[in-house]
Amino acid sequence: MPQKEEIADWFRELQDDICQQLEQTDGKAKFHEDNWDRPGGGGGRTRIMRDGNIIEKGGVNFSAVHGELPSKIKEALGVEGQDFYATGISIVIHPINPWVPIIHMNTRYFEISGETYWFGGGIDLTPHYIDKEQARFFHQQIKDVCDRYDEHYYTDHKKWADDYFFIKHRDETRGVGGIFFDRMKEDKEHSKRDIFNYVRDVGKLFAPVYTKFMKEGAKKPYGEDEKQWQLLRRGRYVEFNLVYDKGTKFGLDTSGRIESILMSLPKLASWEYNVVPEPQSNEEETINLLRKEIDWINI
Repeated sequence: MPQKEEIADWFRELQDDICQQLEQTDGKAKFHEDNWDRPGGGGGRTRIMRDGNIIEKGGVNFSAVHGELPSKIKEALGVEGQDFYATGISIVIHPINPWVPIIHMNTRYFEISGETYWFGGGIDLTPHYIDKEQARFFHQQIKDVCDRYDEHYYTDHKKWADDYFFIKHRDETRGVGGIFFDRMKEDKEHSKRDIFNYVRDVGKLFAPVYTKFMKEGAKKPYGEDEKQWQLLRRGRYVEFNLVYDKGTKFGLDTSGRIESILMSLPKLASWEYNVVPEPQSNEEETINLLRKEIDWINI
């Protein structure tokens, strides 16, 4: 059965591999590493890339923190215990070219008092302009991973992502979704090792899929109209992360490192009053596709 040390070590290795592949594909920018300690226990490695050929701002963060479990977290999670251990990797990439999508991935492990534990995480795509073929490819790659472990994972975890990455006050999804899961632990059908392997395979999916999107999208021309639309869509991303994202709330409630918590925000974003896309435009098509329960594989 994998222990927390093995799990944390693997997340560190994943961070190294993803950073290397992103740097190689971008061809210009390098990650700046910021090692930090958490006063209550543990720490992490925050890695930020800025002003590259393709990536405007990106973060690939690793953390392994522990300490006394705050009462607010106990209430929110409905658990008992005096201390916690949490480790994981969190990634958000904001590209320069509007035709390259924003991507987010998080894989994590949480343990309470050395007894109760669970895995969580997911991966989702937020295009500024939705490309149906790109969304189809993304979801097929995810489904292939899910199907290796359970025939219900893709359907269940896709729905979870649709419901989670939903901007309620806008009545729209954040993007084309992906998968999201939480509180996964061993049961009659899946051992702790099985679930850890599933989390690992989700993590390993990130680099080959996103570097493909980087290479394809960075070649496409764009103008000022596309850049302004990109800034508006980034604004939606900010709204979700600051209002609804549980990871952001957990980090703040556990006195996490604020620079690492807010690394998910873009370098630039915009909010304009009552923007209505032109009829039959790429912008209107994107807005019309920001909804739940789309079968992206067969769209």
